[in-house]
Amino acid sequence: MLSGDQIREKFLQYFEQKGHSIVESSSLVPHDDPTLLFTNAGMNQFKDVFLGLDKRPYSRATSSQKCVRAGGKHNDLDTVGKTARHNTFFEMLGNFSFGDYFKKEAIEYAWEFLTVVLEIPKDRLWITVFRDDDEAERLWLEHTDADPKKIVRLGEKDNFWSMGEVGPCGPCSEIIYDRGDSYACSEEPCSIGGCDCDRWLEVWNLVFMEFDRDAQGNMTPLPKPSIDTGMGLERITSVIQHKDTNYEVDLIRPLITKVEEIAGKSYEPGEVGFPMRVIADHARSCTFLIGDGIMPSNEGRGYVLRRILRRAIRFGKVISIEGLFLNDMVDTVVSLMGETYPQIVEDQAFIKKIIRLEEERFQETIDSGMKMASEMVADIKKEGRTVLDGALAFQLYDTYGFPFDLAEDIALENGLEVEKDGFEAAMAEQKDRARKAGGTEDAFATATKLASLFKELQATEFVGYDSASYEAKVLLLADEQAVKTESLKAGEQGYVVLDYSPFYGEAGGQVGDTGDLVLEGELVAEVLETKKAVDGRIYSRVSPKKQLETGQSIVAEVSASRRERIARNHSATHLLHSALKKVLGTHANQKGSLVTAEKLRFDFNHFSAVTAEELALVETLVNRAIMHNDAVDTRVMPIDEAKDMGATALFGEKYGTSVRVVRMGEDSMEFCGGTHVGRTGNIGPLKIISEAGIGAGLRRIEALTGEETLKEYKNIENRLEKVAGVLKVAPQDAETRVKAMLDELRSKENELANLHAKLNEIQSGQMVKDIQDISGVNLLVTEVESTDMDGLRKKGDALKQEMDNGVLVLGTKSDGKVNFLVMVFGEALERGLHAGKLVKEIAQLAGGGGGGKPNMAQAGGKKPEKLKFALEKSSEIVEKQLKSE
Repeated sequence: MLSGDQIREKFLQYFEQKGHSIVESSSLVPHDDPTLLFTNAGMNQFKDVFLGLDKRPYSRATSSQKCVRAGGKHNDLDTVGKTARHNTFFEMLGNFSFGDYFKKEAIEYAWEFLTVVLEIPKDRLWITVFRDDDEAERLWLEHTDADPKKIVRLGEKDNFWSMGEVGPCGPCSEIIYDRGDSYACSEEPCSIGGCDCDRWLEVWNLVFMEFDRDAQGNMTPLPKPSIDTGMGLERITSVIQHKDTNYEVDLIRPLITKVEEIAGKSYEPGEVGFPMRVIADHARSCTFLIGDGIMPSNEGRGYVLRRILRRAIRFGKVISIEGLFLNDMVDTVVSLMGETYPQIVEDQAFIKKIIRLEEERFQETIDSGMKMASEMVADIKKEGRTVLDGALAFQLYDTYGFPFDLAEDIALENGLEVEKDGFEAAMAEQKDRARKAGGTEDAFATATKLASLFKELQATEFVGYDSASYEAKVLLLADEQAVKTESLKAGEQGYVVLDYSPFYGEAGGQVGDTGDLVLEGELVAEVLETKKAVDGRIYSRVSPKKQLETGQSIVAEVSASRRERIARNHSATHLLHSALKKVLGTHANQKGSLVTAEKLRFDFNHFSAVTAEELALVETLVNRAIMHNDAVDTRVMPIDEAKDMGATALFGEKYGTSVRVVRMGEDSMEFCGGTHVGRTGNIGPLKIISEAGIGAGLRRIEALTGEETLKEYKNIENRLEKVAGVLKVAPQDAETRVKAMLDELRSKENELANLHAKLNEIQSGQMVKDIQDISGVNLLVTEVESTDMDGLRKKGDALKQEMDNGVLVLGTKSDGKVNFLVMVFGEALERGLHAGKLVKEIAQLAGGGGGGKPNMAQAGGKKPEKLKFALEKSSEIVEKQLKSE
């Protein structure tokens, strides 16, 4: 019996023999595509090729693509573990043709691989085609020995495929495996297209890519008809290994075994085993998402990752797993898939750390979430209602990661229903926010529109590595709406494409160049910014001072001083990256950057704040490398050669078959297409100005170089001189003087604290005279002079010393709000009085709430004008609780 790994290998080898290039899986973060949260199909990385915006050195490709379907159009999150065939993370085997072969060959290849290579019985395979696709049905009949009775026509819902709401699409033909009558449902008839039961297992989808659909639903024929196919590795493995579900194949079953080990329970198929299946699936998703640079957060991709993580942790609770466990699942994922995806081996420790941090965080909130749910249910029952509002259910989901089904379970247990429409409306709003957080769609749309104008143009040659000024010809002009025009008048803004451009287009974190377009020594247009279109072509946004026309020959001049400052900062990021790895460890990988003329920003993996000592050492190492004045060597080479040399490929970047490698000394060697200094000494001094966390396991450093560093040092010197002037000492004596003043201040503060303590004793002795007797319990209620909660507790402790037993209720106004403190002690505690319940009811009278332990609790309120009223009612509330006990 073939293993999952062997099936993957056989697939890639088969298509390689058919003239396909094996292409490495792309990241789960789609490159330059804000329409997708995650890579959800094998064709995502080839989208621009299908659109004619990108060219590859091959016309046939095959891959095993890691995919996640947990957001957007393709979202399997809520079906995971419930069906036999759905996973959030899976591998998609695919073969692709970019204007090479079409339907006939795609059909022949698929049939031969399944029936000859994998030896699947032909009588178990059914074929579906799009209802209007006569050609596809004819080709199946003429070029395979598929049973004509098992070829079925279906509608657009089943047999018309698209990657998302917009993008490449076309009719498709699916190959279905019939698992047999024993898997049939009760539908009459149980048939393909008629039901969605586990009998009919879709194993391969052949998409005949013919159209590009825009946001309005219009479909434009693609430049060349192409082929995109996808077959889930886990699904086809379940067929070959004769397993009932994806979860029982050798790619996933060891993860369930690990859950059994952690939980101390045995796995059972069906509904009982649902939590274990969810945990196994989600462990894979979390491992690969974090491995591809996504960090848990409250928006975009990070929001979905956090949702998956918390869902797995919650199901751990369902099967009575106590403590942290999900981070331990990473080891099993790596042992299963690390050979195919070595990146997760390199990042194993980092991935485990991030999951552990998230587990620790959620452990703190899951109990709070259950408490909040219980309070919601109690309030609904108290008000005589029978429905849990959908917005409240979403609040549990959004704040505590509770899925809808958990809210529904809690409601049903209490005889309530959940308003699903309200939940889904709130969810739709959140998804829309998450989708928009994935990228700037307006900028993407403009770039795409411009790229469509560029198709017929010759490729722009970037000459900016060697020249800051170059004679060029205007190939195309477009107005601000990206509409082609023959000229731009003075005062208008628009876009220009040149045949040769010295202007660097924004990419890899480096901002684009600015400069001038000059004709016969006179300024024709200012270049305001330079970017790259979807196809990588360079274009500039310009502001003409004179009329600019298509076909015009001009001199393109880069702003040299600005370019030099950008180059200093960009080269410094490479040295900074190297230094961080030396000081913090090899896990400190770059996860993003911004290089401008003013400063650099560098994002990297690390679990905790970088200490002052570590930061100082990083800065020292970078400045040593700068002073070493090594030559900055750049060369273009095949990507495999660059990897063999040990050059670092950066997160989120898209590389071709050839790459540019930038080397600085012995320690820094990275793939990079940006502009750099000639020698490291040209960077000038580097000064780190900030370091902060920007997400779980993600840190950010900002730094200055060159003249900006000198300006910063001068500013620091000026500030020191001003402080010294105020202190009336020399700058070098300022530190000593400040320390002496602080010592004196602390001494005075201690004296003041002692006086306050004595005053409290006196006041407390006077206050106890106001003690009331409530059914044999001493009660002292008093308003305290404005203070914070800490001051209120200190006052309570002082008053408690004056009383043997009883109830103490204190209230105070602070910053436009109200704070309450209730203490219960001695005989009052024995009689059943509860500080948490008392303070909650008292605070409600002042527009607030709170709670706590039986002996002490605190609360806040929003209505300071109700403080006196709330305190006056305290005696009634205490008496009522005594009677209820």
